[in-house]
Amino acid sequence: MGRRRERASGFGLLPRMEARPRKNGLVTYRYHPVGGKPINLGTDRTAAIQAVLEMNHVPTLQGTIRELWDLYQKTARWTALAERTKKDYESYSVKLMEVMGEVPAAAVRPTDIARFLRVERADAPVRGNREIALLSNLMNVAIERGLIDANPCKQVKKNSERARTEAPEPAELRAFLDWLEAGSPARKTLALMAEFAALAGSRRVEFLALQVSQIDMQAGEIRLMRAKQHGGTKRAENIAMGPAMLDLAKRLLQLPRPETSLHVFINQHGSPLTESGFTTGWQRAMVEALETKVISRRFTFHDLRAYYTTQHKARYGALPELHASSATTARVYDRSKVSKRQSLG
Repeated sequence: MGRRRERASGFGLLPRMEARPRKNGLVTYRYHPVGGKPINLGTDRTAAIQAVLEMNHVPTLQGTIRELWDLYQKTARWTALAERTKKDYESYSVKLMEVMGEVPAAAVRPTDIARFLRVERADAPVRGNREIALLSNLMNVAIERGLIDANPCKQVKKNSERARTEAPEPAELRAFLDWLEAGSPARKTLALMAEFAALAGSRRVEFLALQVSQIDMQAGEIRLMRAKQHGGTKRAENIAMGPAMLDLAKRLLQLPRPETSLHVFINQHGSPLTESGFTTGWQRAMVEALETKVISRRFTFHDLRAYYTTQHKARYGALPELHASSATTARVYDRSKVSKRQSLG
């Protein structure tokens, strides 16, 4: 019986390169020139790739995924990204650089992308999708630099993702908010933010830096800027305040804050609450709420946007305008468990 094929060590190699695993755990690399005998390249993978590039008169390590990542962070597209998106990309880059950092863009094939998604990220398929989305951006940089002609990431189907189907029930959300309100000042701020998201349906990025001047009690409006707008255009959102939101707005404006602070949501030091500060506090609160049986199941802060959509539809009979397409709003945020329709006559 022949030796069982081992594919992992050959991931990301250049064409005509071969990886030969040894019993001691090392891997020997060889190159098969056209019409010639195999050339031994040793056990250093990076050095082996460099040697093959030199044999083919290609500048060594030009256009590696790591270099493209560095270049991408100097582009105008990177500068235009929201800070949270940048942090997400930096997080996604860790595994991507670990696996493919030293691989030249020209050597990456659709089969390598498929392997990354199905094998390297078999235990984290959604995370793998995000990492390949970042890689796709890097490949676009490679195309612009003339290193490749086509983006291999776009030739492979992503891992399937199951959309979230649950939103917190009103009673459970109320219990969670009351529990937060009874806690520390930091927990009270989390409660106010969660209540705001549930009543307004806004993304956290749209109101984390909310300022006092954006709450117009006389006009009964809260003025925000919509975060995700394709084409680079910005769109203002005026949220008409109902009784519950008016009550919340009064409590927000009455919060103690430094005289020089214009921000609504601040930390215990009087500084504007940051994304990282919020995330840490929310995760800790959610874990503790589950352990103490305040809530029966975990939900994300973004689920509050779905809560707003579902409750809006149940109360007013129509979906709110959250996206340019109502179909997108329905697909992503409508978590209704019962469909209602009127009979004829």
